[in-house]
Amino acid sequence: MTMDGAANLRRGVLIPSIAAATAFAVLLSLGLWQLDRKAWKEGLIATIERRLSAPPVVLPAPATWPWLRTAEGEFLRVAMTAEFLNDLEALVYTIGSTLREGSSGPGYWVFTPARLGGGALVMVNRGFVPNGKQDPATRPDGEVPGPINMVGVLRWPEPPGVFTPAGDPTRNIWFSRDSNAIAAAKGVSVAPFYLELESPDPPGGLPRAGRLHPTLPNNHFGYALTWLGLAFVLAGVYGTWLFGSWRKRHGTVEYGA
Repeated sequence: MTMDGAANLRRGVLIPSIAAATAFAVLLSLGLWQLDRKAWKEGLIATIERRLSAPPVVLPAPATWPWLRTAEGEFLRVAMTAEFLNDLEALVYTIGSTLREGSSGPGYWVFTPARLGGGALVMVNRGFVPNGKQDPATRPDGEVPGPINMVGVLRWPEPPGVFTPAGDPTRNIWFSRDSNAIAAAKGVSVAPFYLELESPDPPGGLPRAGRLHPTLPNNHFGYALTWLGLAFVLAGVYGTWLFGSWRKRHGTVEYGA
């Protein structure tokens, strides 16, 4: 083999080697990232299970609300006494929830501001109504007046994603659980969180409340195996190709000797 031929062969190996090494590093990184996500999801599920199984505590006082943070308050079970402002009810479209049983869609979450004894307002997700029960007139028994003792779970607003339709205040329909946006459209100021109502169930059964149960999927280990498997398949294919290239060069040298 001439020097030019050997140089061309080295260049022919170098470029695929760089590409293979880059792809291997990317696949390996994705696999390791999924393992990190698995650990994060397991910690999240454990936290949710612990908080949802704990007895309710008294709702934090309104003076403390500005200092509440998601990490400490999300999924905290609380008890409060408040009165629903039923004329300010809003609907949030849903196809179901991984935390609530009996909420398979299509249907709507019923969000209603509730007034505490001191006048502060908390937005409450009262629960699920199926399609066809959007109008409160179809479920009049659920429009309960007066103060109610409630137990629920603190959640933080869910801003709409890039592909989530914008809310339509004229039709009283939203597509994300953004309690702040709903309150603004209703002209009221509410707590920085909202309450996922667990009890009591209203007369007539709608909106359908109920205990929250963590059923979050955790498929990250399978994803990690997929990415890591692809990385090692790539390594095997590249090794086979590289060995074939070496044999081809070795054979050519022997033939020209």
